[in-house]
Amino acid sequence: MAAAPRSRCDEPLVALAFLIACLWLCCAAVVADGTPWFWGGGGDPYCLTWRVMVEANNAKAWRTVPPQCVAYVAAYMAWGQYYRDVGAAAGLAAAYAAQIDMNADADDAWVLDVDDTCLSNQPYYQARQFGPYDPAAFKAWASRGACPGIPAVQWLFQTLKRRGFRVFLVTGRDEETLGPSTAANLLATGFSGYDRLIMRGSASRGASSVAFKSAVRKQLVADGYRIRGNVGDQWSDLQGDCVGDRAFKLPNPMYFVP
Repeated sequence: MAAAPRSRCDEPLVALAFLIACLWLCCAAVVADGTPWFWGGGGDPYCLTWRVMVEANNAKAWRTVPPQCVAYVAAYMAWGQYYRDVGAAAGLAAAYAAQIDMNADADDAWVLDVDDTCLSNQPYYQARQFGPYDPAAFKAWASRGACPGIPAVQWLFQTLKRRGFRVFLVTGRDEETLGPSTAANLLATGFSGYDRLIMRGSASRGASSVAFKSAVRKQLVADGYRIRGNVGDQWSDLQGDCVGDRAFKLPNPMYFVP
């Protein structure tokens, strides 16, 4: 008895099954050598898990990127996924800001961190293979005033200004040594028209980031501002006192600031 002829409707299903089988084989071959297909860069299978632990603040007080994850972090930061993740966070922050009824009895404010929130230090850290923090080397880098702006945060900053929010930039950089270069770098990358750039002075040197930024926010609240939103790449930007009505954490698997 002759077999029934195959319907044309079956052809797309056969082609799809063949494509899935090919993809599975390719992915299995790639994963077999320790480099998952979806990473875009090399590394150990541990690295994606490690980055999730970092962003969830489960991996506290880590000093450097694990050696086997350097290539993974470099690829994440440079090949697009980092910017997509930052863009998603900035989009959520802007959507939240659009829902806020501006309070006539208070100055509605947002607080933005600077390093790896407004300005990117990715070229510096990648050149150093994401090694331990070196105060002298970082000071030399920041003094150049050449940090690229982070596009999604530039957009968020302008969006907040158009909505009428007061925007304060708060950074742990030292005001005496890095004040002029930081202000010039921000201006060159489109961050102009903020209310104040607040940096560490002599009185706050040696204080933790949480303590320093808490004190700044407490003073803003004492001055009559209501902090509607707070944006930073470190958990220490978003912890402590007067953190604001809502906080938005940006990704940063390059370093940890306590």
